[in-house]
Amino acid sequence: MTAEASATEETAETGGATAASKKARKKVQPRHARPPGWLVAVLRTARPRQWPKNLLVFAAPLAGATWGRPHGALYALVAAGAFLCASVAVYFVNDVVDAERDRRHPRKRYRPVASGDLPKSHALVIGVICAAVGLAAGLAVSVPLLTVVIGTYLGISFLYSFVLKHIPVIELIFVASGFVLRVLGGAVATHVPPSGWFLLVCSLGAFGVAIAKRYTELAGLGPAAIQHRPALRWYRPWALLVAQWIVGAALIAAYVAWAAGERTDARGWHLLSAIPLAAALIRFAVLTARHTTAPVEDLLTRDGLMLTCELTWLALFVTGLQA
Repeated sequence: MTAEASATEETAETGGATAASKKARKKVQPRHARPPGWLVAVLRTARPRQWPKNLLVFAAPLAGATWGRPHGALYALVAAGAFLCASVAVYFVNDVVDAERDRRHPRKRYRPVASGDLPKSHALVIGVICAAVGLAAGLAVSVPLLTVVIGTYLGISFLYSFVLKHIPVIELIFVASGFVLRVLGGAVATHVPPSGWFLLVCSLGAFGVAIAKRYTELAGLGPAAIQHRPALRWYRPWALLVAQWIVGAALIAAYVAWAAGERTDARGWHLLSAIPLAAALIRFAVLTARHTTAPVEDLLTRDGLMLTCELTWLALFVTGLQA
């Protein structure tokens, strides 16, 4: 073989290797090969999938089967919008605070702030604007108590982001408080005071979700979970599962106590609705026990059996309200 032919063959082999190397690199590119546009990064940081949580402002008027005041539905919508803005503000600020830690998380490293798609300064400015809008909503409709509730939510959430998230058990209580404050926000906006039993049901439900979040993080990520959330070093998977079952049982007991106190024509339907609610809690516990890094919200909304239990409960609950 001539030197020229050998060089040609070597070049071809090198070119083939280079092409194969490029192909291999292409396969392991990060999820976002091209940085998303600024608006897309902002929208992703705002977490639209979390927005349905703000529908909890309708819980008090729904349970009371009344809007409580003239144009109560509009006041409830204002409360939902206020909490939407406030929660988005918390997401932006939290992502700035947790950017370094999120970069070590298998899912959260793709968040725009952690990945560098959204500058931290932009996220902070948007967060401040959203917080201001959320606080102003109550004043705009002459419901100062709504502003107080929103302010409490923001204060607790920011305190959680900077300090409380590192304190075991306490951090679970403060995560759950965000759900309960939404219920209270809807109550003060519509002038429909929720019963003590109903607030207890909401509190236990929120606490159970918070416990499930920690279990899925700890069981799904293993030892690496502690690097992402240091407070997890104080939790044990078996203890979280036991706590979830205990909280679920207490929730059903509180729900039955609330339903038993309803008016006669609604009582039967609401007591009956405790059956699919209990089935949903059992299914949720089963799904949580699986080692997965999927968000808890997906367990609640993407499982067929879970959705069936939830819709059955809702149908019986609404039927009771109309009885």
